[in-house]
Amino acid sequence: MTLELPAGARLRDLTELILQRFPNLAPEGMPLVTAVNAEYAGADTRLEEGDEVALIPPVSGGEGMVELTAGALVPEEIASRVASDTCGAVVTFLGTARLYSQGRRVLYLEYEAYPEMALKMLEEVRREVKERWGVEQVAISHRTGRVEIGQVSLVVAVASPHREEAFQACQHAVDRIKEVVPIWKREVFEDGHVWVGRESEGHHRADKRNGVG
Repeated sequence: MTLELPAGARLRDLTELILQRFPNLAPEGMPLVTAVNAEYAGADTRLEEGDEVALIPPVSGGEGMVELTAGALVPEEIASRVASDTCGAVVTFLGTARLYSQGRRVLYLEYEAYPEMALKMLEEVRREVKERWGVEQVAISHRTGRVEIGQVSLVVAVASPHREEAFQACQHAVDRIKEVVPIWKREVFEDGHVWVGRESEGHHRADKRNGVG
């Protein structure tokens, strides 16, 4: 469809307008991945005349509580999915792309996943921590694709009536994700790259420097 927006409008303005017109476009609490002119873009992106905007529901499962997405993660929004009046604690873990790894400067990260299996395993982790610690709700969101330094690649949010169970459940969820979920990270350096797999597979799949590996 073709829409007219005021001068200086940003992507969030268009998204809000679309969701007002089509409230069933995405499940409640499920964010939309957005792209402008075939490139992923954030809510603050300023729109220009003639821009083509795509709204893409993220790959998801677990009643909207687990997701893989190429879009930016918003920790506050993900934490809001689990919060309730019956919970006195919401613990949130943020995994972020760090500047140095093994003494080498990282330029950016790239994540690849086996989506169908990854979503299934994320849901299993979510259910496991809920049952083991009796927490009320758990949400897990993981990035795919390119992640810049300082950006968030993983969010785990746990809500519980008491803080001790929330902290323990959150830590266990993060550990299990790294152990069993088929998601791989490529650390890109100035002189090559390193693939980092699940912790149970060992640290590196390959190390290439200056084209030799």
